[in-house]
Amino acid sequence: MCKLDKKIAIVTGGAQGIGKGSAKILAKEGATVIIADFLDIAEETAEELRKMGYNVEAKIIDVRDLNAANVLVEEIMSKYGKIDILFNNAGVNKRARFENVDIKTRDHIFNVNILGVWNMTRAVYSYMLKAKYGKIINTASVTGVKVVDEGQTTYAITKAAIVGFTKALAYEAAEHGITVNAILPGWVQTPMVEKSAQNSRPEDPESALRDMAKFIPIKRLCYTEEIGDLVAFLASDESKYITGAEIVIDGGSTLPETFDILHA
Repeated sequence: MCKLDKKIAIVTGGAQGIGKGSAKILAKEGATVIIADFLDIAEETAEELRKMGYNVEAKIIDVRDLNAANVLVEEIMSKYGKIDILFNNAGVNKRARFENVDIKTRDHIFNVNILGVWNMTRAVYSYMLKAKYGKIINTASVTGVKVVDEGQTTYAITKAAIVGFTKALAYEAAEHGITVNAILPGWVQTPMVEKSAQNSRPEDPESALRDMAKFIPIKRLCYTEEIGDLVAFLASDESKYITGAEIVIDGGSTLPETFDILHA
């Protein structure tokens, strides 16, 4: 018997990257997974996972739209009668120094990364309250909470906000049998990171990824399924006494006190 047997899970941003890797692990552990994403490849991802024998379906949704979130949740409730797990993972980023961030970009990042989490959580929360059970996991980041980098002011605000939201809701939800936790990934080998490597070193993006890995104590980027393992743990009853936590999963990249030029 798997630890998530008969559980119903929503994974936002599940078409690729961390969301896809986590959807795979949740399904592997027995959950029925609904991938909620605005990307058309969501159905391709769902079909790929179904061919592995997993119960996965895809729904196209813009998490910035509260009405769309409500409609999606009502459809899932009508079909399955419950929602046990919400993994708020949808997120976007665009690096730019603060003085160069245009308002359109600011609002897009804020709306997906903050309002998207608020909307999806609001849509499922009343059903979890009635069930007196629920597992909410939010993707934050080490960026904005543990470390910062140039061009990340807008992104950092959103990820720090997610940690604050996680703690505040965890406090309110605890007496109702609902846990709320945040994961803080470091460098993960996702399409977003690969695109960043391509932009920074178009002639040899693989070398950019290798250079990133040099500064991680474990000496490699995280695999998306490793994030999925953490999500599955937080989604299971193995973590029933954990709530309001911010769990770093970064291979030790935030541990060094200073940059060691001797080992660069």
